[in-house]
Amino acid sequence: MEEELNRGTAVQALNHYIRTGLQLPETDIRTYSPLTLAYIGDAIYDLIIRTAVVESGNAPVNKLHKRVSKMVQATAQAELYHCIKESLTEEETAVFKRGRNAKSFTSAKNAGIVEYRTATGLEALVGYLYLTDRLDRLMELIKPQLMKYITPEAGER
Repeated sequence: MEEELNRGTAVQALNHYIRTGLQLPETDIRTYSPLTLAYIGDAIYDLIIRTAVVESGNAPVNKLHKRVSKMVQATAQAELYHCIKESLTEEETAVFKRGRNAKSFTSAKNAGIVEYRTATGLEALVGYLYLTDRLDRLMELIKPQLMKYITPEAGER
């Protein structure tokens, strides 16, 4: 039980630290719009990718940026969704669909509308999992796909 408690504490650490450090009130996650979930999800996904790339080996910042950019663009996010969609629960699929179907006033520079909306759905799911303190589930979903991008050989592509 203690190990489970420690694991739960580690998973919730970032979100909890921010909430308590800034004395933010608890908010019902169901009140957030799908685009709000996608907004925070974009940042969390970017942080995970940047962390993985930096921790996979020191490199010039320009090279790090190029590797990260490839992984966070809408096309790569849509590809990730298609790899994990069969693993999603009903609840996760519903969150994804809400994000995908949300009417956004922006569009991707280098992706079609279908890829962009799929990426927005993925970002909404990431935001939802982060705000509900389920980073362990998020990592379970994205780790296999991300591992092929963060190997040392991938940096040379």
